[in-house]
Amino acid sequence: MDETLDGVIIGSGHNSLACAVHLAAQGWKVGVFERAAEPGGAVKTGEYTLPGFRHDWAAMNLSLFAGSAFFKQYGDELGQNGLSFAPASDCFSSVFPDGTWLGVSNDLETTAKRIEALSAEDAKAWRDLTSAFPAMADPLVGLLGSPAKKRAFAYILYKEWRKSGTGGVLDLTRFLMSSPRAWLNETFVSPKVRALLAAWGMHLDFAPDIAGGALFPYLEGMANQAFGMVLGQGGAGSAISAMTAVLEARGGSVTCNAEVARILVENGDATGIELADGRKIMARNAVIANVAPKALLQLAGETGDARYDTGLKKFAHAPGTMMIHLAVDDLPDWQAGPDLKKFAYVHLAPDVDQMARTYAQAQAGLLPDEPVIVCGQPTVVDPSRAPEGKHVLWLQVRMAPGDIKGDAAGQITAKDWETAAEPFAERALDILERYAPGTRSKILSRHIVTPAMLEADNPNLVGGDQICGSHHLTQHFMFRPVRGFADGSTPVGNLFHTGAAVWPGAGTGAGPGYLLAQKLAG
Repeated sequence: MDETLDGVIIGSGHNSLACAVHLAAQGWKVGVFERAAEPGGAVKTGEYTLPGFRHDWAAMNLSLFAGSAFFKQYGDELGQNGLSFAPASDCFSSVFPDGTWLGVSNDLETTAKRIEALSAEDAKAWRDLTSAFPAMADPLVGLLGSPAKKRAFAYILYKEWRKSGTGGVLDLTRFLMSSPRAWLNETFVSPKVRALLAAWGMHLDFAPDIAGGALFPYLEGMANQAFGMVLGQGGAGSAISAMTAVLEARGGSVTCNAEVARILVENGDATGIELADGRKIMARNAVIANVAPKALLQLAGETGDARYDTGLKKFAHAPGTMMIHLAVDDLPDWQAGPDLKKFAYVHLAPDVDQMARTYAQAQAGLLPDEPVIVCGQPTVVDPSRAPEGKHVLWLQVRMAPGDIKGDAAGQITAKDWETAAEPFAERALDILERYAPGTRSKILSRHIVTPAMLEADNPNLVGGDQICGSHHLTQHFMFRPVRGFADGSTPVGNLFHTGAAVWPGAGTGAGPGYLLAQKLAG
């Protein structure tokens, strides 16, 4: 006999679980179905190298989760079910070829004095930005946390108009349309300060010259300055474990090794799902798919709305990422100075022009000659992730093409990730070795995760795209994933879309899932 639930959710990423928890809290009987052997999608933690060394598979930074509306409502329950945070006061830094570094710590004067050593003008600009951040954060956070409705966005702009007048609204709009380079050039003099912040754009598909990208370096810089960075104690997967436990305590369920073969649609309405083993799970109220846009059409078939279907088929993905998980005997000996051992993130992205070149190469299908390296040092703030005295390093290699057409350096001839993985990983480790000599000798074990492996593990990460779709202006805000459907609705009755491909997009803030649950159940 077929099982019947109020809500059926495809995929067990953090957006799915946030959605399920809220629906269950509103009295829905909810089931989450996951093709993989464990829940979490890109947010999970495992011993990928050696026993006792715990690595975050993809996402590491839980600052957005800790500051989210979902956590504000359910934080106590999550804490009771094992979620705790490891705060980092020394948040992120960048190293430079001349042997210097620059970093943001959760103390204004500490950060400002570092900047002042480069430029007194930039130090003043940093203090001014920090002072203005609470007022600036109000419309920005309101915008990013609002349902994707014209009325909601209009209300936020109206509030800003009441506060700062027409000029203020125009300034805000101009900022939201600015590229990282444009805003950084206007704001700072030092190329090193610009590079320090521009590196954050590369986390979210915003190379230096992409319109609309200034928001993210600004928010990361100011939020880390104001609040610090937050990691999950024991790994980012602790958030998934806690959400799963809260859901089950409220009567919901997560079923793994349960691949969905198709979404059942009858008379224009979604009625349930059919699993690969033939089981059917029926839904009284909603079928919710946390999948990449093209996959939604594959599961549900053509919706009858040609514009929507075409939008999903043409949905653009960002370049991929390679992950390198390292179990190490000790932290890197950074040539720029031992203070770098205190930072959660060290960016090896020393130049804005280099970042632009790297992005262009990856977009052209080339393995970049100088990829951006994000070196996470989580055991600095959470020693529980490794045996006593040992450490893990979390390396993101950005950008990397999903489909390889060539090598920008002319050295790697492989066109498939199975054979390109080792030489490209060696290129990344060469860069790390350049800034921290002797790091290779500290490696006890390593695990390479290519873009192809990321997609095989989680089909939402198309071509290794960890953010499930470009966030460029033509595919963000009201246009994510398709104009008119940024609230998670679809042309099919009772079928809804969530996850990073839906407004407000990627990150660990659980906004798409939580907003959809509020839309469905209040």
